[in-house]
Amino acid sequence: MLTGCRQDTPGATAAEHSTRADAGGQLPDSSRSPPPRVLRVAVPTPLRRLFDYRPCREAPPGGWQPGIRVRVPFGRRQMVAIVMECRDDSDLALADLKPVDAWLDAAPLPEDWFWLCRFTARYYQHPLGDTLHQALPVLLRQGRSLAGRIREQWLVTPSGQAVDAARLKRAPRQAELLTMLRQHPHGLPTQAVLAQSFTREQLQSLVGKGLVERQEAPLTAAGLPASGNLLAEPALPLNREQAAALAAIHERLDAFHPCLLHGVTGSGKTEVYLQLIEAVVDRGRQALLLVPEIGLTPQTLARFRQRFRVPVVALHSGLTDNERLDAWEAVASGRAPIVIGTRSAIFTPLARPGVIIVDEEHDGSFKQHEGLRYHARDLAVARAHHHGIPLVLGSATPSLESLHHASRGDYRHLRLTRRASRHAPARLELVDLRGRPRQGGLIPPVIEAIRETLDAGHQVLVFINRRGFAPTLACHACGWLADCDHCDARMTLHRQPPMLACHHCDKRRPVPDACPACGSADLRPLGSGTERTEETLAALFPQVPVHRIDRDSTRRRDAFETVLNDVRRGGPCLLVGTQMLAKGHHLPHVTLVVVVNADSGLYASDFRALEHSAQLLVQVAGRAGRSSHPGRVLVQTLHDDDPHLRLLAQQGYDALAEHLLAERRAAGLPPFRFLALLRLESPREEAALALAAGAASALREWLKERELRVDCLGPVPAPMERRQNRYHLQLMLASDRRSQLHEACSRLTTWMEATPGARRARWSLDIDPQTLG
Repeated sequence: MLTGCRQDTPGATAAEHSTRADAGGQLPDSSRSPPPRVLRVAVPTPLRRLFDYRPCREAPPGGWQPGIRVRVPFGRRQMVAIVMECRDDSDLALADLKPVDAWLDAAPLPEDWFWLCRFTARYYQHPLGDTLHQALPVLLRQGRSLAGRIREQWLVTPSGQAVDAARLKRAPRQAELLTMLRQHPHGLPTQAVLAQSFTREQLQSLVGKGLVERQEAPLTAAGLPASGNLLAEPALPLNREQAAALAAIHERLDAFHPCLLHGVTGSGKTEVYLQLIEAVVDRGRQALLLVPEIGLTPQTLARFRQRFRVPVVALHSGLTDNERLDAWEAVASGRAPIVIGTRSAIFTPLARPGVIIVDEEHDGSFKQHEGLRYHARDLAVARAHHHGIPLVLGSATPSLESLHHASRGDYRHLRLTRRASRHAPARLELVDLRGRPRQGGLIPPVIEAIRETLDAGHQVLVFINRRGFAPTLACHACGWLADCDHCDARMTLHRQPPMLACHHCDKRRPVPDACPACGSADLRPLGSGTERTEETLAALFPQVPVHRIDRDSTRRRDAFETVLNDVRRGGPCLLVGTQMLAKGHHLPHVTLVVVVNADSGLYASDFRALEHSAQLLVQVAGRAGRSSHPGRVLVQTLHDDDPHLRLLAQQGYDALAEHLLAERRAAGLPPFRFLALLRLESPREEAALALAAGAASALREWLKERELRVDCLGPVPAPMERRQNRYHLQLMLASDRRSQLHEACSRLTTWMEATPGARRARWSLDIDPQTLG
């Protein structure tokens, strides 16, 4: 995490570094300066450099300034680029420079967005042009105007309000239309009028008579309601802990104030968010709330829109390109005071920033694992410091990095230990799997507990973090396993539809009738996935609805929310799902949670595996007993005597986190050291090995010359060495000083870009990696 750690400039923290008035901070006002002779632009390419162009003949109305999008010739293509500098000279002769084809913006892109992109590119050692490109909505990348779409609407004029509709008896449909419009004093959009079987000609006739007028308005309405009352429904009363946490955040609403809101599941963190945002919006500021998954967005949006009478916009991958641009522009212009979004929403410009909230801050979904490998939580820290506004990181299972910062005093640690309901959080009960028969992964005592819960009229959540019918297919005669031809992985057996699928490269093939190795027809599924568990439960409890929730069953739009709405209505039912169900969902009628197998993540090679597994177990356990009945959590395991698992079950996540932090300190691992990972891949194993060895040798020699305290470890094969018919290796850099780590990373990328062999391979640099896979 960035805050409290040293940056790429010695002696500076990331937050301090983020406030400097460098080239990425303040945009100079060049409207009164002589026209520049050279524009340095960032083009969306992997090249880590800017490109010089001559200005086109016509300048933007405000003059040439950094932050203006332009269309430029680049090779044989035309590309949308962004002006970064306006200069009078170039390393090339001015006559050799190509002119810009056209400017696309009359004014620069928002200043806070421009600063954040430059900071991101610098910190994550990523090409600036590609960073800017990724941070823009798709339509802006393609050259669309920044202006949001306009909605046509119709309002009754004062004359139309006063006229007697009976005067229109010769035009009865016009009279009906006028009557309908009178019922909507703020106007009706054209689509709503036409949906009532009225026509545009009838509207125009009323306009001609002076009874109706046409107006144009942005799709997102203006910010504050005319009455000044923000709330559509009253806020809920806070308990003593919630009130104390809210008061602590309120103490410094006009300054950078990072807070870790550490509350058990069901403790009412969202109500604290709502009342904090109410205070921020009432001061004329904007609030940005980040949630980890798109599945949480509809639920959170509904709750916020129900509470507030101001626009609440969403930003996530499920929107169309037009919807995303409309939301982006509404927030950038200040018309939308509240924005809720997933990871990429951190790049939304705010006209009047007031607070940034990261819900479930521990969640791995906030880390981008391809291309620009940023962490939205860490960028939220830097951005809040830059704006001088409060930052709230909320979680029932905070990341070890956040707990470490709270223990050092970098973050204010606010605790919510009580649930909103009268019941304490359910404890984990470890159930030994060894030597017991299983049906769909479930043993008889657990099946009996499910039966008792359903008979009592309650709901059961069965958690199995593996989709498909079974992890693989095996021959009982010769031991053949269904391996993927392209990866070092098994193919998963699916029943709906029947197939073998690799979840790493998406390779699919039909289920064989006989063993390809020995010809035996005795092929058996090994292990259980969500489909197999669903099938077993449907057979055991035929009178009870079984809902499966995983990536396969929720591909259709709104499918996830439709199932959850059915579940929330009550009545006995069974939920079978993956980690999609573990994150923040309120399921008031679930009183029993069953974890089919807790061992899959406990013994992985990644040093963060135990932390992530513990967080997932606690989060899924938090779905039980959130309403009027106490909850119970049964965790099936083959290692019920594991000391870490026992510590989690008996003393809770906080005790385990403290133990893991002590282990990390002793081992010299984050958050006590800083890591970067160079990932290499090539279709030829020898080429990948030679390139990785050359990079490691060159870097070690350079580190020795500079006497930097940076360890260079590897190269070693990735945990899955062959994936998609490409060989993956990695080189790890570790240091006690973040500034020296960044210096070494910069040297490594320079070497890679200058090495011909690197151009025939794929490589990327991951700063602060969250996984080693």
